[in-house]
Amino acid sequence: MSDMTTICPALPEGHFIGGRYVTDTAAIDVISPSTGQRIGAIPRADAQIVDQAVQAARKALATSNWGGLAPRERLKALHKWADLIEQQAPALAALEAVCSSRPVSHALTGDVMVTAEQIRFFAEFADKEGGALIPVADQQFGYIADAPYGVVGAITPWNFPISMAGWKLGPALAAGNAVVLKPSEMTPWSTLYLAELSVQAGVPAGLINVVLGDGPVTGTAITGHPGIDKLSFTGSTRAGAAIMQNIAATGIKPMTLELGGKSPMIVFADADLDLAAQCLERGIMPNAGQFCVAGSRILVAKEIAQPLCQKLMQRFATYQPADTLAAQAGFSPIISTGQMGRIDAIVQASVKAGGQILCGGQAFDHPGSFYRPTLIGDVDQGNPAVTEEIFGPVATFQSFDTEEEAMALADHATYGLAAGLFTRDLSRALRLTQRLQAGTVWVNRYGRSRDHILPTGGWKASGLGKDLGREAYLANRRMKSVLIDL
Repeated sequence: MSDMTTICPALPEGHFIGGRYVTDTAAIDVISPSTGQRIGAIPRADAQIVDQAVQAARKALATSNWGGLAPRERLKALHKWADLIEQQAPALAALEAVCSSRPVSHALTGDVMVTAEQIRFFAEFADKEGGALIPVADQQFGYIADAPYGVVGAITPWNFPISMAGWKLGPALAAGNAVVLKPSEMTPWSTLYLAELSVQAGVPAGLINVVLGDGPVTGTAITGHPGIDKLSFTGSTRAGAAIMQNIAATGIKPMTLELGGKSPMIVFADADLDLAAQCLERGIMPNAGQFCVAGSRILVAKEIAQPLCQKLMQRFATYQPADTLAAQAGFSPIISTGQMGRIDAIVQASVKAGGQILCGGQAFDHPGSFYRPTLIGDVDQGNPAVTEEIFGPVATFQSFDTEEEAMALADHATYGLAAGLFTRDLSRALRLTQRLQAGTVWVNRYGRSRDHILPTGGWKASGLGKDLGREAYLANRRMKSVLIDL
């Protein structure tokens, strides 16, 4: 903590509503996953606080005419905000690292800078996307008009707090909306400071409102509020289902849901084994496997299974834990002791169901919540480590004989978020990318690039709609068909 206070402001206190901090009773402790120690506490916004944030958002839209400004004006304001995010990168990175699983050096060079890029990327849509003229009869005039929704509700997860906030705030504001956002109660502070910086940069106060709290109380109040016109959520499939139920019960509204995943990485015998090993490692080890597109199911052609398995075990054995505020980044902690207990419970259930621990399979002997990189073999499709989203540094290892068997193993009954494919055969790559049941497919690589134009989102129970890309901007505008008889 002493190192952090030299580069970041004091921990923000309260909700950020209408451009200022609103005090409320501290109700939820925030624990450092690196040490297990309490860092501070945050309030739990009830329905009244959420309503205050929604009213502040509506007032800001009306007084600033944000949705009716010349689009270039919105673009300029968002670019200034992105500039300030970059200038305040050390403070934002420290506020991210102090309570999350993100090493401060990774947050500084990665998460914060990516967030600024995302804000700029979506800002450019403000004056480049619009309606369209429609071919109709000679004596008619037809067109499609679009407009902002109004107030967008957003709920972000704990694994990448600031960049997930950028996913929601960038397209919503560029499209002319205001936002009421709830970050995870475990990682609240970088999002609060991000909102504070928006006002300093000249974004009208009240367009971004951050309310703190948990899912059952605060999240439910947001998703069920009649003044929220559209919802965007990133999190678990279970939470996404609960949100859908609450919206259906309290009033229909559009939603974007990026949910859980259990993504396969498929390696054929003709693949570059060194490249594949590097990508398989990168597909599960960053952030200790705590990311939605983690490649947690490794599927390998039998003729190369043994040497590739050895390469992976050697790589997995090199990881050592470190505090997220350490100057030298180490292996990330699991976000909480409860989550680490869940990870271990699934690993042990996998063993009872016939799985074999090839490496790892237990916590590090280290303060905080750190779990060893784990590889589990001898699993079938019904094994808990195959069926459950573990959200930790745990991957299963299965082999196949034929392309058809590989596709059968890759197809998950529940999830369809992402998939990886490793082969030198271009025809096979193109053929199988069409067959894989996933919203994103990577070939001879694994993981997102910084090409924000590529949308992300799941098939099956992995979600509805898209984040990033042109699709995310359009998801924050509603369309209206117009036909005029001349």
